[in-house]
Amino acid sequence: MEDENEKYAKELEVAVRIVHVACALCGKVQEKLLATEVVSKEDDSPVTVADLSVQAITSWLLSKTFGIQNVSIVAEEDVETFSKDDSTGLLEAVVDAVNESLDSASMYGLQSPETTLETSEVLEAIGRCSSTGGPSGRHWVLDPVDGTLGFVRGDQYAVALALIEDGKVVLGVLGCPNYPVKTEWLNYHYQYHETTSQLSPTTPDVWGKGCVLYAKRGSGEAWLQSLFPADKTQEWSNHARLIRVSSVDDPALATLCEPVERANSNHSFTAGLAHSVGLRKQPLRVHSMVKYAAIARGDAEIFMKFAKSGYKEKIWDHAAGVVIVEEAGGVVTDAGGRPLDFSKGTYLEDLDRGIIACSGVTLHEKLIDAVYASWDSSNL
Repeated sequence: MEDENEKYAKELEVAVRIVHVACALCGKVQEKLLATEVVSKEDDSPVTVADLSVQAITSWLLSKTFGIQNVSIVAEEDVETFSKDDSTGLLEAVVDAVNESLDSASMYGLQSPETTLETSEVLEAIGRCSSTGGPSGRHWVLDPVDGTLGFVRGDQYAVALALIEDGKVVLGVLGCPNYPVKTEWLNYHYQYHETTSQLSPTTPDVWGKGCVLYAKRGSGEAWLQSLFPADKTQEWSNHARLIRVSSVDDPALATLCEPVERANSNHSFTAGLAHSVGLRKQPLRVHSMVKYAAIARGDAEIFMKFAKSGYKEKIWDHAAGVVIVEEAGGVVTDAGGRPLDFSKGTYLEDLDRGIIACSGVTLHEKLIDAVYASWDSSNL
């Protein structure tokens, strides 16, 4: 019988290493993107390159480690993207990024391919990510680049990888390439950091530009590692520190984390709730699943998301973040106070109104009560 502490240990270790490789890949693509003077709003190709390349390397590395027949992956992108008329350049860029990235996988203690992957092998790796999850079996859940807008603007985004077994999230890894290790740098925009790092080559290490957070279900622990600078030639050191949620339980002292985009979230309802509960501090508006990271690390206390009607939450946008916040000591439920259900396929079905993540039970209960009190008068 496998010792409970050892259960999923190998899977977690491999997932953490894969997310480090993926973050390095995304960092390079984002750097190239920011080096071009003007980025057209319509041109989503750089983020598509990152998305598809991360999906390919994750699929290839998981299959190499655990065997193709043992790996089921639920992910956002599919090979249909390449069926458009003008996709030749995109495919070439993806194949190049994948091979460059996998070449460095051995620095993270993973197996690099013996020879360069052919285009067909890259397409095959992406195509294998076609599982739809469900209540039984083991499924890896990947969001290759969560926070497209943040990525394009040189701001926050995340790489999220989780493992679901029999409908339950058993581990989660969240790579946040532009989320500084030191919280005090959070208020400075990433591009300010970019200008300073051009002045001094040592700056990125001082800033601790990015981090990877991870947790295993039932361990009661969540961990943080600094991202390994991509230009370093020595081996990656697998060093981590424990993180905990904030102990603040007074709403007047709590910080609310909310989405930047208004498109798929109801900001006005959230603002009304925040006011009725007594939140007074300026909200922290952050792209992507980095909001879960902010709560797990103690940089914010509350994250609420009430989708506009018709919008369905996808499992890859939440799986990794939820398990990390919970193991760091936080609480995540729907607005009715029920745990999120990851067993229904690619969507969080039967979600009661929205999602509320908190650093502790006291704040969480106050918010759930406020939802019940104000829902009837809401404009959702």
